[in-house]
Amino acid sequence: MTKTADSFAELEQGVYAALETYSNVHRGSGHNSMVSTFLYEQARDIVLEYLGLNKDKYVVIFCTLRRAEILKTQLNPKKYRSISSQEIGLPLGVTALAVKRNALPGGAPFQTGGGTTTLVSPGWVIWAVAPDKFEAGTPAIINVIAFARALKLMKHSGNDVFLNKTAKKLTANEILYHDDLDQYTGQKLLDELRKTLIGQNIIVPTIEGNKRFINLDNAASTQTFLPVWNTVCRTWSQPREVHQEIINEVRSICAGVLDAPLTDYDIFFTSNTTEAINLAAENLAHESGQGAEPVVINTILEHTSNDLPWRMIPGASMIRLQIDANGFIDLNELETVLCEYNQKDLHGKKRIRLMAVSGASNVLGVYNNLEEISRIVHRYGSLLLVDAAQMVAHRKVDMKEIDIDYLVFSAHKVYAPFGTGALVVKKGLLNFSPPALALIQSSCEENAAGIASLGKAFLLLQRIGLDLIREKEKDLTILALRSLAKIPDLIIHGIKDPDSPEFAQKGGVIAVNFKSIFSNVVANELAERGGIGVRYGCHCSHILIKQLVGVGPLLKRFQRVIATLFPKVRFPGLARVSFGIGNSEEDVDTLIHVMDKIARQQRPLPHKDIQKQMNDFVMAAAQKVYF
Repeated sequence: MTKTADSFAELEQGVYAALETYSNVHRGSGHNSMVSTFLYEQARDIVLEYLGLNKDKYVVIFCTLRRAEILKTQLNPKKYRSISSQEIGLPLGVTALAVKRNALPGGAPFQTGGGTTTLVSPGWVIWAVAPDKFEAGTPAIINVIAFARALKLMKHSGNDVFLNKTAKKLTANEILYHDDLDQYTGQKLLDELRKTLIGQNIIVPTIEGNKRFINLDNAASTQTFLPVWNTVCRTWSQPREVHQEIINEVRSICAGVLDAPLTDYDIFFTSNTTEAINLAAENLAHESGQGAEPVVINTILEHTSNDLPWRMIPGASMIRLQIDANGFIDLNELETVLCEYNQKDLHGKKRIRLMAVSGASNVLGVYNNLEEISRIVHRYGSLLLVDAAQMVAHRKVDMKEIDIDYLVFSAHKVYAPFGTGALVVKKGLLNFSPPALALIQSSCEENAAGIASLGKAFLLLQRIGLDLIREKEKDLTILALRSLAKIPDLIIHGIKDPDSPEFAQKGGVIAVNFKSIFSNVVANELAERGGIGVRYGCHCSHILIKQLVGVGPLLKRFQRVIATLFPKVRFPGLARVSFGIGNSEEDVDTLIHVMDKIARQQRPLPHKDIQKQMNDFVMAAAQKVYF
């Protein structure tokens, strides 16, 4: 085996280990979140070590090419160093900027959304500290880990070890369409695919002994399957011309899956949903100053990434629609507001240019009536953007039939956690200059392997059938809701009755809290007792969470003071359980068993060593990655 082949094999071995314990960083709970967060933060130290820089003086920010270029314009060239995955020969789409801590720009970051803030209210924002402030949205966690592992390998094998590709040249068709499960479709494919879930048999320490880790945080990020991972590995070792062939084919796959024919829609790959929404907001900003004053309408359901970018548009304003007890907007109110602004001209020069709405809520799990929303919005001359981050892995999206103008989503919620997403937009709507558009397109197309993983994941979901997936997740949600309803002092938010007519519009996301137990305690107990990973806190939906838990004006002001003085403080919010195709009834049974014990405060004898055991687990898992 050649030195290059050896290095690729070692890279794949390390990244596979990271995938076994993959989770979203910083924002989850449980063993996997601890491991991924540690690995991601350790990657910064590895970059600094490779560049020979002092970590006390420099901070590393991971960017796409475009984000790095924009940030560089705000920095003194003598105050930073950079290195990219493209330079070392890997199609990861990662640029690492090592910036002197005292040289970072103040004020609002140029891209905003999830992760860039510590606290959000309708009228104000408290920004996070660096580097989080400059890494909008879920970062390319696995790609960054792969990049750091590659830098360590290069120290031993030479800086050109990934530049000299020696693997057999493959076609996009071979990489995307063929796998060991070719003969299966439908339920049989789902059964066989579940057997390939990477990390499904990871054993973690708990107070009650070693247990299998259970991921119930699929709304934050999904684990991946062996056929998707194999697609990534094959793409890494291919030359650039094959990468472009893959990108073009995945664009066609996305067009087919989303009912967005390439004759009518443009598809731009991005790093995540957040970047895609920021691009749409930049596009709308180009229209401001042309007579009418732009207004964006959205709802209090929205993720921070579908709120903050619209606030940043100079001269624009926002309207947030309220929701009912189950999480639905009032369509009559939507029509009234649009009529007042765009037909009756009751608000001067202000015109609603766009409605930006989630296809499904990341907190309450409700699916909006996009058909009716689209009809109303277009009747009054406005455009519709749908945040489909919580939708595309669970239900069919028909862009052309529904008449959606912009659609955005992330692959890390579609079983392809390799740092890509997409902005799908009707042709003719983007107003960027040709050079700017070229940079937008080329920036994330550096991440050819991530794009390939999205294409492969979409193909697998199609072969299973989204209607089947919907039914399976519905069954788990019904089982969980019926059982959770029996737990004393537990509050379930949103639709809680499976017999309700509105339950058809409920997905596999359940937000809960106990009357007398903070949600961070609940999340930690689930991890320590049952090896269960969930999410707690504000879920990047601060405005909604505050309303659900009854945070009044006085407490909001107090929170603002605390968040200003202590920016690393996280407010408890709600605990959230979310299902994916890798989950089973056994997972739900374990969840209910542990939740019932938490409710009854049936804690076993003090187990002071559990945190040490969990930390030891993290260190051992990290050693497998950065060995």
